[in-house]
Amino acid sequence: MSVIDQAAKRLQELQRAGAEVPARDSGVGAPLPTPEAMVRDRPAAHSPEVALAPRVDALETSKGKPAVRSRRRVAARGTPTTRHIELDLVALTARGFISPESPTQIADEFRVIKRPLIRNAVGKSASPVKDGNLIMVTSALPGEGKTFTSVNLAMSIALEFDSTVLLVDGDVAHPQLPNLLGIPSSPGLLDLLTRDDIDVGDTLIKTNVEKLTIMPAGSRHRQATELLASEQMVGLLQELGARYPDRIIIFDSPPLLATTEARVLAGHMGQILMVVAADSTPQSTVQAALNTIESCEVVLMMLNKARKTEVGTYYGYY
Repeated sequence: MSVIDQAAKRLQELQRAGAEVPARDSGVGAPLPTPEAMVRDRPAAHSPEVALAPRVDALETSKGKPAVRSRRRVAARGTPTTRHIELDLVALTARGFISPESPTQIADEFRVIKRPLIRNAVGKSASPVKDGNLIMVTSALPGEGKTFTSVNLAMSIALEFDSTVLLVDGDVAHPQLPNLLGIPSSPGLLDLLTRDDIDVGDTLIKTNVEKLTIMPAGSRHRQATELLASEQMVGLLQELGARYPDRIIIFDSPPLLATTEARVLAGHMGQILMVVAADSTPQSTVQAALNTIESCEVVLMMLNKARKTEVGTYYGYY
Protein backbone atom coordinates (compact mmCIF):
# COMPACT_ATOMS: atom_id res chain seq x y z
CA MET A 1 0.00 0.00 0.00
CA SER A 2 1.38 3.44 -0.95
CA VAL A 3 1.93 6.24 1.50
CA ILE A 4 -1.04 8.14 0.03
CA ASP A 5 -3.35 5.13 0.45
CA GLN A 6 -2.18 4.66 4.03
CA ALA A 7 -2.87 8.35 4.78
CA ALA A 8 -6.34 8.16 3.23
CA LYS A 9 -7.16 5.00 5.25
CA ARG A 10 -5.97 6.64 8.47
CA LEU A 11 -8.13 9.69 7.71
CA GLN A 12 -11.23 7.51 7.32
CA GLU A 13 -10.51 5.77 10.64
CA LEU A 14 -10.26 9.12 12.42
CA GLN A 15 -13.54 10.30 10.89
CA ARG A 16 -15.36 7.11 12.00
CA ALA A 17 -14.00 7.62 15.51
CA GLY A 18 -15.51 11.12 15.60
CA ALA A 19 -12.25 13.08 15.55
CA GLU A 20 -12.27 16.57 14.03
CA VAL A 21 -10.38 16.65 10.80
CA PRO A 22 -9.49 19.94 9.02
CA ALA A 23 -11.19 20.51 5.69
CA ARG A 24 -9.25 19.89 2.48
CA ASP A 25 -9.09 23.53 1.56
CA SER A 26 -7.10 24.26 4.71
CA GLY A 27 -4.15 22.23 3.55
CA VAL A 28 -4.81 18.49 4.05
CA GLY A 29 -4.54 16.79 0.73
CA ALA A 30 -3.33 19.99 -0.95
CA PRO A 31 0.03 19.85 -2.70
CA LEU A 32 2.98 20.93 -0.62
CA PRO A 33 4.46 24.26 -1.71
CA THR A 34 7.52 23.99 -3.88
CA PRO A 35 10.73 25.79 -2.86
CA GLU A 36 10.02 28.41 -5.56
CA ALA A 37 6.62 29.13 -4.05
CA MET A 38 8.15 29.50 -0.62
CA VAL A 39 10.56 32.08 -1.96
CA ARG A 40 7.78 34.00 -3.66
CA ASP A 41 5.62 34.00 -0.55
CA ARG A 42 8.34 35.38 1.69
CA PRO A 43 8.12 39.08 2.62
CA ALA A 44 10.21 41.60 0.73
CA ALA A 45 13.92 40.95 1.04
CA HIS A 46 15.19 41.45 4.55
CA SER A 47 18.54 42.93 3.51
CA PRO A 48 20.06 44.81 0.56
CA GLU A 49 22.27 41.83 -0.16
CA VAL A 50 19.25 39.67 -0.93
CA ALA A 51 17.25 42.33 -2.68
CA LEU A 52 19.92 43.69 -4.98
CA ALA A 53 22.27 40.81 -5.65
CA PRO A 54 22.42 40.19 -9.41
CA ARG A 55 22.73 36.77 -10.91
CA VAL A 56 26.36 35.73 -11.32
CA ASP A 57 27.03 32.89 -13.71
CA ALA A 58 30.31 31.09 -13.03
CA LEU A 59 31.92 27.86 -14.08
CA GLU A 60 32.42 25.46 -11.20
CA THR A 61 35.83 24.00 -10.55
CA SER A 62 36.45 20.50 -9.25
CA LYS A 63 36.54 21.95 -5.72
CA GLY A 64 33.15 23.58 -6.12
CA LYS A 65 34.48 27.14 -6.23
CA PRO A 66 33.67 29.63 -9.00
CA ALA A 67 36.28 29.59 -11.76
CA VAL A 68 35.20 33.00 -13.06
CA ARG A 69 34.76 35.96 -10.75
CA SER A 70 32.53 38.88 -11.60
CA ARG A 71 33.48 42.34 -10.36
CA ARG A 72 29.90 43.49 -10.88
CA ARG A 73 28.65 41.32 -8.05
CA VAL A 74 29.68 44.08 -5.63
CA ALA A 75 26.47 45.83 -6.65
CA ALA A 76 24.85 43.58 -4.05
CA ARG A 77 26.31 45.80 -1.34
CA GLY A 78 23.92 48.60 -2.18
CA THR A 79 24.60 52.25 -3.01
CA PRO A 80 28.32 53.13 -3.00
CA THR A 81 29.52 55.74 -0.53
CA THR A 82 30.13 59.05 -2.30
CA ARG A 83 33.18 60.93 -1.08
CA HIS A 84 33.83 64.64 -1.43
CA ILE A 85 36.85 66.91 -1.11
CA GLU A 86 37.16 70.67 -1.11
CA LEU A 87 39.85 71.78 -3.55
CA ASP A 88 41.77 74.85 -2.36
CA LEU A 89 41.04 76.89 -5.46
CA VAL A 90 42.79 80.00 -4.14
CA ALA A 91 46.04 78.09 -3.57
CA LEU A 92 45.75 76.35 -6.94
CA THR A 93 45.25 79.69 -8.70
CA ALA A 94 48.33 81.08 -6.97
CA ARG A 95 50.32 78.16 -8.40
CA GLY A 96 49.13 78.82 -11.95
CA PHE A 97 46.14 76.49 -12.15
CA ILE A 98 42.77 77.36 -13.66
CA SER A 99 40.02 78.24 -11.21
CA PRO A 100 36.33 78.81 -12.07
CA GLU A 101 36.39 82.17 -10.24
CA SER A 102 39.77 83.46 -11.42
CA PRO A 103 40.21 84.10 -15.17
CA THR A 104 43.87 83.97 -16.19
CA GLN A 105 45.97 83.94 -19.34
CA ILE A 106 46.41 80.17 -18.89
CA ALA A 107 42.64 79.76 -18.85
CA ASP A 108 42.44 81.52 -22.22
CA GLU A 109 45.17 79.32 -23.67
CA PHE A 110 43.52 76.12 -22.46
CA ARG A 111 40.33 77.20 -24.22
CA VAL A 112 42.30 76.82 -27.43
CA ILE A 113 43.87 73.53 -26.33
CA LYS A 114 40.64 71.83 -25.25
CA ARG A 115 38.51 72.69 -28.29
CA PRO A 116 39.78 70.00 -30.73
CA LEU A 117 39.83 67.44 -27.92
CA ILE A 118 36.18 68.12 -27.09
CA ARG A 119 35.15 67.98 -30.75
CA ASN A 120 36.78 64.57 -31.09
CA ALA A 121 35.26 63.39 -27.81
CA VAL A 122 31.66 64.28 -28.69
CA GLY A 123 31.78 63.14 -32.31
CA LYS A 124 31.81 66.56 -33.96
CA SER A 125 35.16 66.22 -35.73
CA ALA A 126 35.56 65.72 -39.47
CA SER A 127 35.92 61.96 -38.98
CA PRO A 128 34.72 59.85 -36.03
CA VAL A 129 37.26 59.11 -33.30
CA LYS A 130 36.83 55.76 -31.58
CA ASP A 131 36.79 56.18 -27.78
CA GLY A 132 37.35 59.88 -28.29
CA ASN A 133 36.23 60.66 -24.74
CA LEU A 134 39.23 58.73 -23.34
CA ILE A 135 42.11 61.23 -23.31
CA MET A 136 45.60 60.51 -22.00
CA VAL A 137 47.95 63.35 -21.06
CA THR A 138 51.59 62.29 -21.11
CA SER A 139 55.13 63.40 -21.95
CA ALA A 140 58.39 61.86 -23.04
CA LEU A 141 60.26 62.48 -19.77
CA PRO A 142 59.42 63.41 -16.18
CA GLY A 143 59.19 67.09 -15.31
CA GLU A 144 57.68 68.36 -18.55
CA GLY A 145 54.38 69.36 -16.97
CA LYS A 146 51.96 66.57 -17.82
CA THR A 147 50.21 66.62 -14.41
CA PHE A 148 49.97 70.42 -14.52
CA THR A 149 48.39 70.05 -17.95
CA SER A 150 46.04 67.23 -16.87
CA VAL A 151 44.60 69.26 -13.99
CA ASN A 152 44.23 72.44 -16.04
CA LEU A 153 42.65 70.58 -18.94
CA ALA A 154 40.19 68.92 -16.56
CA MET A 155 39.38 72.26 -14.91
CA SER A 156 38.88 73.93 -18.28
CA ILE A 157 36.58 71.22 -19.63
CA ALA A 158 34.61 71.25 -16.34
CA LEU A 159 33.66 74.84 -17.16
CA GLU A 160 31.85 73.67 -20.31
CA PHE A 161 28.05 73.71 -20.22
CA ASP A 162 27.67 70.35 -21.96
CA SER A 163 30.50 68.24 -20.50
CA THR A 164 31.51 66.66 -17.21
CA VAL A 165 35.03 65.47 -16.43
CA LEU A 166 36.52 62.46 -14.68
CA LEU A 167 40.21 63.00 -13.90
CA VAL A 168 41.94 59.63 -13.39
CA ASP A 169 45.36 59.36 -11.78
CA GLY A 170 46.94 56.91 -14.20
CA ASP A 171 50.47 57.47 -12.89
CA VAL A 172 50.11 54.36 -10.74
CA ALA A 173 53.82 54.12 -9.82
CA HIS A 174 54.34 57.77 -8.85
CA PRO A 175 50.92 59.45 -8.42
CA GLN A 176 51.12 63.24 -8.26
CA LEU A 177 47.47 64.20 -7.78
CA PRO A 178 47.15 63.31 -4.06
CA ASN A 179 49.76 65.83 -2.92
CA LEU A 180 48.75 68.43 -5.48
CA LEU A 181 45.00 68.35 -4.80
CA GLY A 182 44.91 67.08 -1.22
CA ILE A 183 43.36 63.69 -2.04
CA PRO A 184 43.40 61.27 0.93
CA SER A 185 44.64 57.70 0.54
CA SER A 186 41.73 55.73 -0.85
CA PRO A 187 40.81 52.94 -3.30
CA GLY A 188 41.30 53.80 -6.94
CA LEU A 189 42.09 52.53 -10.42
CA LEU A 190 44.30 49.56 -9.53
CA ASP A 191 41.94 48.47 -6.75
CA LEU A 192 39.14 48.13 -9.29
CA LEU A 193 41.37 45.70 -11.20
CA THR A 194 42.46 43.63 -8.20
CA ARG A 195 39.51 43.60 -5.79
CA ASP A 196 35.96 42.42 -6.23
CA ASP A 197 34.57 43.99 -3.06
CA ILE A 198 34.43 47.52 -4.50
CA ASP A 199 32.61 49.14 -7.39
CA VAL A 200 33.48 52.13 -9.59
CA GLY A 201 31.38 54.39 -7.40
CA ASP A 202 33.52 53.52 -4.37
CA THR A 203 36.58 55.06 -6.03
CA LEU A 204 35.08 58.33 -7.25
CA ILE A 205 35.69 61.57 -5.35
CA LYS A 206 33.41 64.55 -5.95
CA THR A 207 34.88 68.03 -5.72
CA ASN A 208 33.66 71.56 -5.12
CA VAL A 209 34.08 72.12 -8.85
CA GLU A 210 30.61 70.98 -9.86
CA LYS A 211 31.45 68.99 -12.98
CA LEU A 212 34.82 67.61 -11.88
CA THR A 213 35.21 64.14 -10.33
CA ILE A 214 38.51 62.45 -9.48
CA MET A 215 39.59 58.79 -9.39
CA PRO A 216 42.87 58.13 -7.50
CA ALA A 217 45.50 55.66 -8.69
CA GLY A 218 44.75 53.34 -5.77
CA SER A 219 47.00 50.80 -4.09
CA ARG A 220 50.37 50.15 -5.69
CA HIS A 221 50.86 46.77 -7.34
CA ARG A 222 54.02 45.11 -8.62
CA GLN A 223 52.16 43.90 -11.73
CA ALA A 224 50.63 47.27 -12.59
CA THR A 225 51.64 47.01 -16.25
CA GLU A 226 49.97 43.62 -16.65
CA LEU A 227 46.85 44.90 -14.90
CA LEU A 228 46.59 47.91 -17.21
CA ALA A 229 47.04 45.61 -20.23
CA SER A 230 44.38 43.13 -19.08
CA GLU A 231 40.96 42.49 -20.55
CA GLN A 232 39.52 43.60 -17.22
CA MET A 233 41.02 47.04 -17.85
CA VAL A 234 39.37 47.09 -21.27
CA GLY A 235 36.03 46.29 -19.64
CA LEU A 236 36.54 48.96 -17.00
CA LEU A 237 37.27 51.62 -19.61
CA GLN A 238 34.19 50.62 -21.57
CA GLU A 239 32.14 50.95 -18.40
CA LEU A 240 33.62 54.35 -17.55
CA GLY A 241 33.24 55.64 -21.09
CA ALA A 242 29.64 54.56 -21.46
CA ARG A 243 28.32 55.35 -17.98
CA TYR A 244 27.63 59.03 -18.73
CA PRO A 245 27.31 60.23 -22.35
CA ASP A 246 28.55 63.75 -21.51
CA ARG A 247 31.63 62.63 -19.55
CA ILE A 248 35.17 63.19 -20.82
CA ILE A 249 37.77 61.05 -19.05
CA ILE A 250 41.29 62.42 -18.66
CA PHE A 251 44.15 60.15 -17.60
CA ASP A 252 47.21 61.73 -16.02
CA SER A 253 49.70 59.20 -17.38
CA PRO A 254 53.34 58.44 -16.57
CA PRO A 255 55.97 59.63 -19.07
CA LEU A 256 56.23 57.38 -22.11
CA LEU A 257 59.97 56.78 -21.90
CA ALA A 258 60.09 56.34 -18.12
CA THR A 259 57.63 53.47 -17.56
CA THR A 260 55.92 50.68 -19.44
CA GLU A 261 52.57 51.55 -17.85
CA ALA A 262 52.23 54.62 -20.09
CA ARG A 263 52.71 52.63 -23.28
CA VAL A 264 50.11 50.08 -22.26
CA LEU A 265 47.65 52.79 -21.23
CA ALA A 266 48.15 54.57 -24.56
CA GLY A 267 46.82 51.50 -26.37
CA HIS A 268 43.42 51.97 -24.71
CA MET A 269 43.01 55.67 -25.48
CA GLY A 270 41.08 57.50 -28.17
CA GLN A 271 43.22 60.65 -27.92
CA ILE A 272 46.63 61.49 -26.53
CA LEU A 273 47.87 64.97 -25.58
CA MET A 274 51.65 64.92 -25.43
CA VAL A 275 53.32 67.66 -23.43
CA VAL A 276 56.77 68.83 -24.57
CA ALA A 277 58.94 71.15 -22.49
CA ALA A 278 60.17 74.04 -24.62
CA ASP A 279 63.94 74.57 -24.92
CA SER A 280 64.48 71.41 -22.90
CA THR A 281 63.33 68.16 -24.50
CA PRO A 282 65.38 67.17 -27.58
CA GLN A 283 63.48 66.50 -30.78
CA SER A 284 64.95 62.98 -30.92
CA THR A 285 63.52 62.24 -27.48
CA VAL A 286 60.08 63.44 -28.54
CA GLN A 287 60.24 61.24 -31.64
CA ALA A 288 61.33 58.23 -29.57
CA ALA A 289 58.34 58.76 -27.28
CA LEU A 290 55.95 59.05 -30.22
CA ASN A 291 57.30 55.79 -31.63
CA THR A 292 56.12 53.94 -28.50
CA ILE A 293 52.49 54.83 -29.30
CA GLU A 294 51.20 51.96 -31.40
CA SER A 295 47.43 52.11 -31.76
CA CYS A 296 46.14 55.61 -30.94
CA GLU A 297 45.69 57.62 -34.14
CA VAL A 298 44.91 61.02 -32.59
CA VAL A 299 48.01 62.49 -30.95
CA LEU A 300 48.10 66.23 -30.24
CA MET A 301 51.27 68.03 -29.18
CA MET A 302 51.42 70.85 -26.63
CA LEU A 303 54.46 73.06 -26.08
CA ASN A 304 54.87 73.80 -22.39
CA LYS A 305 57.06 76.33 -20.55
CA ALA A 306 57.56 78.46 -23.67
CA ARG A 307 58.83 81.95 -22.86
CA LYS A 308 57.08 83.50 -25.83
CA THR A 309 54.65 82.15 -28.42
CA GLU A 310 52.29 83.48 -31.04
CA VAL A 311 49.36 83.33 -28.59
CA GLY A 312 51.08 84.92 -25.62
CA THR A 313 53.58 84.04 -22.95
CA TYR A 314 54.30 80.92 -20.91
CA TYR A 315 52.13 78.49 -22.87
CA GLY A 316 51.96 77.48 -26.47
CA TYR A 317 50.01 74.99 -28.54
CA TYR A 318 50.76 73.54 -31.95
